[in-house]
Amino acid sequence: MPSPAGTPPTDGGGALIEARGLTRVYRRPRASLTRPGEVVHALRDVSLDVRRGERFGVVGESGSGKSTLLRLLCALDRPTSGSIRFDGREITGLPERRLRFLRENLQIVFQDPMSSLDPRMRVRDLVAEPLVALGEPVGGRVSDLLDAVGLPAGAADRYPHQFSGGQRQRIAIARALAPRPKVLVADEPVSALDVSVRGQILNLLADLVDELGLTLVFVSHDLSVVRYVCESVAVMHDGEIVETGPVDEVWAEPRHPYTRALLEAVPTLEGLL
Repeated sequence: MPSPAGTPPTDGGGALIEARGLTRVYRRPRASLTRPGEVVHALRDVSLDVRRGERFGVVGESGSGKSTLLRLLCALDRPTSGSIRFDGREITGLPERRLRFLRENLQIVFQDPMSSLDPRMRVRDLVAEPLVALGEPVGGRVSDLLDAVGLPAGAADRYPHQFSGGQRQRIAIARALAPRPKVLVADEPVSALDVSVRGQILNLLADLVDELGLTLVFVSHDLSVVRYVCESVAVMHDGEIVETGPVDEVWAEPRHPYTRALLEAVPTLEGLL
């Protein structure tokens, strides 16, 4: 399946997201009264740059640290050490009241749309909620967004449970796009969907990123999905980035044994026909 990722951006705008030396250490709950909980290093000295307009993939198995990295980049958690800059501004350690600029410019599409959408709210209110929270006018924005993600205007008056999984993910994408962000973060956005609709959602994301000039950070355990959507990739293993580069180069000539193992695990039709 050929990649729609296109060519790398050439506007020279530099890095929009800069992470340097990120380490995140957790302590497990105490196992006994005499022994402290085990220390877990979820991230170890991770550094990366995401350029303006880039489609940047983060790939790794469960437990590799990719979800922890995502939470730090979105300021949903704080690193034990290291720093993160967004559009030239340091966000590490800022209190929530000083993160409005980040919440306006970075939005997330989560893995499971059913758990990320309030089942008591109509689609109209779900999509409008980020605008209301930021004090921005709603106007006809909801109708425009539903049209952009391929849903009819009548969907606005229905509830999440009245839609299929793929349709709910379209609603989640519309909601994320409502504040007109610069960056869209997609956290395993198709792993909870039927195989038959995964390609539709991936194509929708690719088209919207191009049309709106967004920067995309796409997190997945599936290197083939990242290759289809992204132009650059960071491969994570045991809390570290073990390989990074243009996705087609990493796919064609993987340098790290873990990357080669991921590629060998990609399903093929060989031997099934």
